[in-house]
Amino acid sequence: EVEVAAQYNDGYTENLLSFVNNVRTKDGGSHEAGMRSGWTKAFNEYARKVGLLKERDKNLEGTDVREGLSAVISLRVPEDLLQFEGQTKEKLGTPEARTIVDSIISEQLGYYLMENGDFGKMLIKKSTQARQAREAARKARDESPNGKRHKKHERLLSGKLTPAQSKNAAKNELFLVEGDSAGGSAKHGRNRKFQAIQPLRG
Repeated sequence: EVEVAAQYNDGYTENLLSFVNNVRTKDGGSHEAGMRSGWTKAFNEYARKVGLLKERDKNLEGTDVREGLSAVISLRVPEDLLQFEGQTKEKLGTPEARTIVDSIISEQLGYYLMENGDFGKMLIKKSTQARQAREAARKARDESPNGKRHKKHERLLSGKLTPAQSKNAAKNELFLVEGDSAGGSAKHGRNRKFQAIQPLRG
């Protein structure tokens, strides 16, 4: 038996409380994992059915569709199937719980979204905006001085490479020379604008 109560708000965080046989599972577990995967599946299937996600579009991620979601899930599990992880018994480990909850949530939420089209479309729009904000934040991080792209660029220019001044890769030339002494001579004789020098160890 699975019971779920959920409501969206204007916030940006997800709040999920879970219970098993009326006992609070503070550390979550398989039932929470099933709810999250089922929720994400229902949203993506609905968005594709109504044309809000095109064939070439990537699926919305779980964090996108659950932004601003507050929910409570209560699960009743027969004692012979009940498994907990850890000594505190605050995390459900029953593997069947994930499969069952995923199936029920994706099916029932899918029906609800189809029957409440305006509300469903509003939630998809909210989720799409969350994705755009997430991707913009990731791009900004990558391009920051400590970001991945900047660090990758630093690695490429590290060592003894003397880069060309021009950023036009089609016109630039890279000369590989053997040894540091040859590299020094080549640096003085090169055209700085479009010729780069990389000394190699012999």
